[in-house]
Amino acid sequence: MGIVKVLTRQPYAVHIENDILQDVGELLRHEGKSVAKLAVISDEQVWSLHGEALQDSLKKAGLSAVSYCFPPGEAAKNLGTVSAILEFLASKELTRADLILAFGGGVVGDIAGFCAAIYLRGISYVQIPTSLLAMIDSSVGGKTGVDLAAGKNLAGAFLQPNAVYCDPELLSTLPEEIFREGMAEAIKYGVISDPELFEALLTWQTHDPLEPIITRCIEIKSCLVAEDEFDCGTRQLLNFGHTIGHAIERCSDFKIRHGQAVGIGMSLMAEIAWQQGWSKVDCSGPIRKALQHFNLPNKMTFSGKQLCDSMLRDKKRQGDQINLIIPEKIGKCSLKKIPVSQLPQLFG
Repeated sequence: MGIVKVLTRQPYAVHIENDILQDVGELLRHEGKSVAKLAVISDEQVWSLHGEALQDSLKKAGLSAVSYCFPPGEAAKNLGTVSAILEFLASKELTRADLILAFGGGVVGDIAGFCAAIYLRGISYVQIPTSLLAMIDSSVGGKTGVDLAAGKNLAGAFLQPNAVYCDPELLSTLPEEIFREGMAEAIKYGVISDPELFEALLTWQTHDPLEPIITRCIEIKSCLVAEDEFDCGTRQLLNFGHTIGHAIERCSDFKIRHGQAVGIGMSLMAEIAWQQGWSKVDCSGPIRKALQHFNLPNKMTFSGKQLCDSMLRDKKRQGDQINLIIPEKIGKCSLKKIPVSQLPQLFG
């Protein structure tokens, strides 16, 4: 089993192993926390595929759980879903001695984590991610939240999970499109921190093992999270491609998936950085090559004005300034704060 320690104020471990789902019940029993009740939060698609396996794992360990499922997709990531889950938890009389299991992709993890953060002013939760994107990114680091009409992830809280259990075997049931968008996040990790990982991704094939990629991405994120748990400094490097990506998602009414939008955002940001003289080398070509290797888009059709209007609502905006993540070269990025008034010039 691969284990990555996340050394936040309350440290926890990320476990990476094929078929770990069948052992989750026993692992939970040995987490050092006596749990009276378990509540699984999932979406209908994940539950139909893997809910029985999770229930069997819990039952084998002498545990039982109540479950709440909502429709899959970004459209469910809102305060209405949160309210329904909170009412469900209250109806089942969960207390601070109990535990939430976030069982699904990034949307499920964000929603379940947010509910854990605000129900009874905070109860424990564990992440069991079922998508590649969630395994290497959203399940680690304690960011939780939901979308508002004005923008993506505008309501949220920080709450680190007690543990994360990644079972790469679950990825075999993912639609190809959803699997590929996870690879966009893996490409991001290579660009911001690890040129060897980036090169490995350029030649990765479907028969190659995923565990090394998942583990390396989590190692990179865990270091940045440990250094900057509350996203005030270097952790923001993880946002490479995301400010533009979130704007693209919103402009498309979320028809363009998160990973696809982030890929386009990385490509566009690399082009702008080179044009502005902010980069040491032109990273746009290698990034486009990596995206094409996984059949990911690298261009979009929205106007600069549409993107700018959406970026003004980004949660990373601070007053009249916004942070951009600049790729200086493959394996090294930096933060650059610019006035929001400069955005039309960059994206015109």
